[in-house]
Amino acid sequence: MLQISLIREQKEQVAQALKKKNFDAAEIIERILEVDQQRRITQKKLDDTLAESKIMAREIGTLMKSGQQEKANKLREETSRGKIVVKELQDKLAQLESEQESLLVLLPNMPHDTVPAGNTPDDNEVVTQEGEITELHQDAVPHWELATKYDIIDFEAGTKITGAGFPVYKGKGAKLQRALISFFLDEATQAGYTEYQPPLMVNEASAYGTGQLPDKDGQMYHVTLDNLYMIPTAEVPVTNLFRDVILQENQLPARSTAYSACFRREAGSYGKDVRGLNRLHQFDKVEIVQLTTPEASYQALEEMREYVTGLLRKLELPFRILNLCGGDISFASAKTYDMEVFSAAQNRWLEVSSISNFETFQSNRMKLRYKTKEGKTILAHTLNGSALALPRILAALLENNQTEQGIKIPKVLVPYTGFDNIS
Repeated sequence: MLQISLIREQKEQVAQALKKKNFDAAEIIERILEVDQQRRITQKKLDDTLAESKIMAREIGTLMKSGQQEKANKLREETSRGKIVVKELQDKLAQLESEQESLLVLLPNMPHDTVPAGNTPDDNEVVTQEGEITELHQDAVPHWELATKYDIIDFEAGTKITGAGFPVYKGKGAKLQRALISFFLDEATQAGYTEYQPPLMVNEASAYGTGQLPDKDGQMYHVTLDNLYMIPTAEVPVTNLFRDVILQENQLPARSTAYSACFRREAGSYGKDVRGLNRLHQFDKVEIVQLTTPEASYQALEEMREYVTGLLRKLELPFRILNLCGGDISFASAKTYDMEVFSAAQNRWLEVSSISNFETFQSNRMKLRYKTKEGKTILAHTLNGSALALPRILAALLENNQTEQGIKIPKVLVPYTGFDNIS
């Protein structure tokens, strides 16, 4: 959530910046400022009324001590009327604060200056591309056919048990999944991230804190009886560990990692782009999260990008990095890098990671702050990234490493799998 002070002081700049996200904020901003003005006027009236009440209370005490009972009683009548006014002002203030927040949450985060202009994924900027595109043998097939051929993923069983988008991994397929999770977690902890095992459901306050609500309400699985949400990523519970917390500056950067199952409706997607593991309703992912000072957050973003790059190099996958344009960046993000691996059998790029800097957008919602060495309390910056999402990584590994004899396992995973080939 954008800070009201920023909107108040730089309304034109905020409106102009949000146009890069194809969001016309002018009308909402004007209404926010109108409500903010009313709120501040009401707050001043309330403060003045409360101050007058305190003065009158002291006067009543003085009059009572001096025996001036009649004057004291008249003042009591005035204070009774004052209490009614205070209650009315408090109710009005609460209503205005609620309205202001309901308007503020409609505004997306402002994109960073380095976010390119554009409306669609075609406008994203390719930052770098690395690794050779695999040349497959003439009988090569996509991963969903490999999964059936080697009996490692059962899509039909998942559909029978739950529905489309919920595959069942089995045998070496299940072991390869577990190997990837262990590898990613070990790499993260070695890089200084503290591992957590968070809940797979969160309450409404947590989903609101990281920006999933109200923006992505329809994309989340909602357990209505308990008003809990299945997490779309471990970012949500892990970042919320620090909700309403004031850290010390020497505790930053705070680095966290977690493996979790992730749940997303992904409604409205059809065709080849959702075949096999390309788009699932439930999938596994290892997430990395950082909390930093504002001065250090963009350096942290670059460090996280390089960290994920290192994982892809170790997995020997060809990849490219995209700087997402304003029209493709998420609601809460100020800047996002997407990491894509090349899927040789499908002849297309598959997104496997998004690394984002949210600046104070999440921390303002969560009241996630830190105290500087000088004793000033300010909002921290939050960042997160997939390191990595498993389905498309697994798809690329199966497709790119297929031979006529079977599927080769990258050397870095062999100590985790216990085998170097699926055949």
